[in-house]
Amino acid sequence: MKALLFINGIPPKNLPETESYYLIACSDGAFHYLKERNFPLEKLDFISGDFDSHSGKDENIYEEKFIYTPDQSKTDFQKSLEIIAEKGFTKVDVYGGSGGEMDHFLGNLTVAFLFKNNLKITFFDEYGSYFFSPKKLVLNEVKGKTISLYPFPSTKNITTIGLQWPLNNEHLELTKRIGTRNVAVEEMVTIHFESGDLVVFVSN
Repeated sequence: MKALLFINGIPPKNLPETESYYLIACSDGAFHYLKERNFPLEKLDFISGDFDSHSGKDENIYEEKFIYTPDQSKTDFQKSLEIIAEKGFTKVDVYGGSGGEMDHFLGNLTVAFLFKNNLKITFFDEYGSYFFSPKKLVLNEVKGKTISLYPFPSTKNITTIGLQWPLNNEHLELTKRIGTRNVAVEEMVTIHFESGDLVVFVSN
């Protein structure tokens, strides 16, 4: 089962189709841009946060869907993922996780890292998608797309097939070597690595 989560980064220019999701949720701040873009709010299963940004009687219509999460030691994104995981979901598509202030983006990426063993989290924005990769990954229908491999903080013994600049049992490590701005030259790209963690970015 797959969940859809909206968080309070740069709002997506185009809202995704919702039919394939078994749960739809948003964080506190994302509720406002969904309302402004005429998202069918009745489809939301829950809205989580401390609700310090909510005002107006129209929100009270959905009050029964609010999950109050006041813990200031965690971000709204982290608290939303905890609720989704508790409900038994293992896949989450996230919109609003990037753009704007870069510390916000890096914070969301770090939160995703905390959940990488329990949740398959894929972020979507206007440029493409990105996610923590399993040790064996196959990307389909990607010819001509930009593929970036970003170690977090290191990834060892990476082998790729289908990229313009292939890797053959090589290492990537922050401050030494990263694998950004590669290009898929085949419709199918495979990525294998032995240890470490790797964020894969796929352009639209």
